[in-house]
Amino acid sequence: MAAHRLPRSGAGFTLLEVLLAITLLALLLAGAMGGIRAATRAMHSGEQAIDRTNRLRVTQEFIRHEISRALPLAFGQEKGSGANFVFQGENDFLRFVAPMPGHLSRGGAYVQSLELARGRNGMQLLFTHQMLNGFDLDKLSTKDLEPVLLIDGIRNGRLLYRKYDDEGKLDDWTDDWEDPSALPVMVRIELEMTTESGIVWPTMDIPLVLDTSGGIRQFQSSRRPGSQPNDPGDGQAKE
Repeated sequence: MAAHRLPRSGAGFTLLEVLLAITLLALLLAGAMGGIRAATRAMHSGEQAIDRTNRLRVTQEFIRHEISRALPLAFGQEKGSGANFVFQGENDFLRFVAPMPGHLSRGGAYVQSLELARGRNGMQLLFTHQMLNGFDLDKLSTKDLEPVLLIDGIRNGRLLYRKYDDEGKLDDWTDDWEDPSALPVMVRIELEMTTESGIVWPTMDIPLVLDTSGGIRQFQSSRRPGSQPNDPGDGQAKE
């Protein structure tokens, strides 16, 4: 008589199958973690890019606001001739008088300066301001100044100035303002940023609202083909 065999219970997973399942699960978890890390890096990179862009925009708006409102007020005198200094301009430095924004001002006009100086991460654009009342150019020292860092990571840059020629038309740009007793018509700021800075500085052409006599300049459009509609550098100014 043949022996009756008992039915076999359901077979479990083999060791190899368990190892394969664990390996697959580990790969899935690693992929998920990699995706999370990549998303986190992308988010942080995006936030940093937004911060850099906002800082650039705020810096340019502040500079444009201050320079465009330069006043024909003397902050010093040239020794010998006694000529008033209302504007100093070099390729890496400029000084002028203008009101500060309300939240930064104690009232009255301020002697302000912009300077390109060496820093840790390339060149830096520095800003200083002192009240015109009590300002003494002859006794000025670095201890009197508390520069504010506007932007760094600059590879190179220069400041340029524009005036009228003898025919009353806009002259070429120059990096040396020769007449400190007069205000320029426009100021240009050109900066080349380092790759590490992650930003690009658009060239700034800033028309000054007032002339040396205190009159308001009016810029007329006479654009060259291909120029931007609101580019004052392609127009002429009349006083």
